[in-house]
Amino acid sequence: MTGPIRYLPLLEQLDHWQAAARARHPGVIPCRTGCTACCNGPFDISIADVALVVDAVAVLPDDVRAGVFDRARAHVAAMQAIESGWTAPFDIAAIGEARFDRVSDGLADLPCPLLDDQGACLIYHDRPMICRLMGLGLVTERGDVIENGCPIQERFPAYEALEPAPFPLEAWEREEDQAKIQAAARFGYDWLVDYETTIAAAIVTWSPP
Repeated sequence: MTGPIRYLPLLEQLDHWQAAARARHPGVIPCRTGCTACCNGPFDISIADVALVVDAVAVLPDDVRAGVFDRARAHVAAMQAIESGWTAPFDIAAIGEARFDRVSDGLADLPCPLLDDQGACLIYHDRPMICRLMGLGLVTERGDVIENGCPIQERFPAYEALEPAPFPLEAWEREEDQAKIQAAARFGYDWLVDYETTIAAAIVTWSPP
């Protein structure tokens, strides 16, 4: 697996979108380092995210990386304890959304293997798309709404009451598709373009030897 993909600049568009919302609503959006409410349980990431994650983990200090691998393996073992027939490469399509939801619900309190002891993300700069979308509702060009997925928003009434923020998601996803094609080519398998897995499974399955 060689060469970077042009994905991080695309993800940074989401960061700018979040920053603009914070500027419009100063002090309202409570997301901060150390809050891990949306960092628990298995959740799906794309092949472009997989490439980003494994590259970021690969350059962590040796002792930190070893801890990440230990937690990722434990995470995968916990998933397999619920879905024993789910094996590498842990493609979510192989078990279907309903069974993956069962895994996610069963492990909803299991922290992401990329969190440190203080609840900070060890690869924050290179975190996946879904991590950047969390914390704010979104309305697309066509008016489709993706609700805010923050699990603790009811604790913050002004935050919970925020209207979804406009974002050109459909145009964004067209560019994301190109990043997925590039990432699949990096790993050497065309079928990976539509592949989705979890952060822990990505680390265990796709990290360089």
